[in-house]
Amino acid sequence: MMTPPIPTENPSASASNPSTLTVTQLNRLAKRLLESHFDFLWIEGELSNLATPASGHWYFTLKDDQAQVRCAMFRNSNQRLRMRPANGQLVRVRARVSLYEGRGEFQLIVEHLEDAGAGALQRAFEELKLKLQNEGLFDSQRKRSLPVSPQRVAIISSRSGAAVRDIITVFKRRFPAIELSLFPVAVQGLEAPAQIVAALEAAYGVAELDAIIVARGGGSAEDLAAFNDERLARKLAESPVPTVSAVGHEIDFTIADFVADKRAPTPSAAAEMLSPDQRELATRLLTMEQDLARQLRRQLRLLEAQLLGLRGRLRHPGERLREQAQRLDDLELHLRRALRLDLQQRQHRLGVLASRLRGQAPADLLRQLTTETAYFSRRARAALAVQLDRQHHALALLQTRLTAISPQQTLERGYAIVLDSQGRLIQDAAAVRPGDLIETRLKSGSLSSEVRETHPPEKPDS
Repeated sequence: MMTPPIPTENPSASASNPSTLTVTQLNRLAKRLLESHFDFLWIEGELSNLATPASGHWYFTLKDDQAQVRCAMFRNSNQRLRMRPANGQLVRVRARVSLYEGRGEFQLIVEHLEDAGAGALQRAFEELKLKLQNEGLFDSQRKRSLPVSPQRVAIISSRSGAAVRDIITVFKRRFPAIELSLFPVAVQGLEAPAQIVAALEAAYGVAELDAIIVARGGGSAEDLAAFNDERLARKLAESPVPTVSAVGHEIDFTIADFVADKRAPTPSAAAEMLSPDQRELATRLLTMEQDLARQLRRQLRLLEAQLLGLRGRLRHPGERLREQAQRLDDLELHLRRALRLDLQQRQHRLGVLASRLRGQAPADLLRQLTTETAYFSRRARAALAVQLDRQHHALALLQTRLTAISPQQTLERGYAIVLDSQGRLIQDAAAVRPGDLIETRLKSGSLSSEVRETHPPEKPDS
């Protein structure tokens, strides 16, 4: 970037008489140079000499072991912060380089301020969260429902922490029959992630395990950092049984919370998620027992009414036998009447057929049929003879026509037929070439010859 021109008080000044700047002009020029040469920067250092006047602006010094720089953070910027800085705190600021013209002091105009340690942890947290989210470890499709009535639950937490005590207390109060297996681990510090991963490995090998709780109490971001470990997240995603993450307080979120099948706001809430309330179950069982008793009484009354109805319909077997005997007699009488009527109808029909048979004697019918047969036989022979004569005449005509157009008749008139070596008829001289063998059929016999030359047809005179 080019350096801005230096203003002059005397436009007519020459090189031998250089321009003179006022202090204000110098400071303004220096400020302009600084602000035009630097964009926003991130600077880290120790905060000291913090001043907070009634105007709401903050003034402080940012230093390291070798240098320091004055800083100003105006009210419209510091009002957006959720933290209150203190002297001696290691902070990270986003600022632009400037100069305070009134005192000619080099300074930073701070737009944003954050705790240096917490900021680094937060950045690492966000980067890992985005990475695992893109891999699908947070997808709701892979999350499993918690068991309704688990028999055995593993707890991975500190042996001496309040979290595990709260979990055990809730289970004992709500459903003491659930078997709990504690896998004690460190829940903060450098060794914590490896211990938690090892505990998960051990829990995965427990037979008939229904669910796993990973828990610890509240704390700072540094205290909860163990549960933002990538190894732990991936191991938690491999769990063969549903998992519950109960880390910190309700406002705290860790990577383990996003990977686990369920997130509990507190360790106690995790225990409540996995333990049915025995008092509620007892109430439900009592209600079900009362409903079942009412249904049984209703069913018994219905069956009793049905039994009374069937008893009223039940009659002595002797009475039934008498009724069946009477009905059998009625059927016998009806059958006898039907048989007599059918016999009478058949006798009448037989008489009618006998009368018709007598009216049509077989000898007379035979003579009539013989006469008709002889008549039709004579007509058939006559028609056949006429048809044969017609067919013979038509055949003779066809034979005459066929003979007139046959190749042999053409040969009889003195013409010849020329065939190629494959026996195909040659009609055009262009179909053969010199050297080809041809066969010429005559009226009597044939000739085999070789073509010496061919001549195209002569064109007619125009």
